[in-house]
Amino acid sequence: MSRKNWILFISVGLMWGVPYLFIRIAIRDFSPAFIVFSRVAIGGLVLIPLAIREKSLGAALRGYKFVFLYALCETIGPWFFITQAETKISSGLTGLLVATTPIWSTIFTAMLGDKSVWHAKRLAGMLIGFIGILALVGIESFSGKSPIWAIGFVLVSALGYAFAVIMVTRALPGVSGIAINAVAMLMTTVIYTPFAIKQWPKHHIGFSAIFSLLILGVVCTAFAFIGFFKIIAEIGAARASLVTYLNTAFAVILGVIFLAEPLTLGIGIGLPMVLIGSYFASRKTEV
Repeated sequence: MSRKNWILFISVGLMWGVPYLFIRIAIRDFSPAFIVFSRVAIGGLVLIPLAIREKSLGAALRGYKFVFLYALCETIGPWFFITQAETKISSGLTGLLVATTPIWSTIFTAMLGDKSVWHAKRLAGMLIGFIGILALVGIESFSGKSPIWAIGFVLVSALGYAFAVIMVTRALPGVSGIAINAVAMLMTTVIYTPFAIKQWPKHHIGFSAIFSLLILGVVCTAFAFIGFFKIIAEIGAARASLVTYLNTAFAVILGVIFLAEPLTLGIGIGLPMVLIGSYFASRKTEV
């Protein structure tokens, strides 16, 4: 990749690695539903005008059934589950569990007929990744440090992420990713509005929590999606998906530095196995 693409690649990795940090800060003053509402509402305000300018919003609206399914599996469910889970587990562990997304993506593509999945290196990657997940879940849950339901919430979210992207790109080929996400955020905002109104905070809100919501909406949602689709245009979707590994590294490091989160035994064992497994599982190979 060129220096410009490397800078963009690392920037997106950082933008999708820091949400877990800012969610941990925002959750101190806001409910999970209110955080999701704020994030998608702010992100939508940025993306919708861009979609209108590139004249792609209409195509996404015409495919509203698929966009809604995408939203359900990408934002409506996962962002609530992840935010709820972070009331009980660290941001680093959350990021690591989300890093299993390429493994689930590999399984879904295999189910859809991608024969390259059965290459020895990709199978070995899935095996290593699953062993890492089992080790991580087992150590964290049995040690009592992380409740199994919270771990399960994040793993289900990773499954949703994997399915959502594969489904919508197959159902709406050629439709702008910015437009798809703009409409998906609009749908998510509508669904979460009643919950946000009911859970509108009545206590004093700290500056750090408000700042975190703004960062989550503008940077981690809108700018991150814009940057990611630019990467896809430059280097292709397969190589762009490797940004997942940077996300995890940033999530763990930032959690340790800014939130004083511990590097637990589960993370120490599971992190390298999940990252290595995800890398080989998501590699495009010839059969």
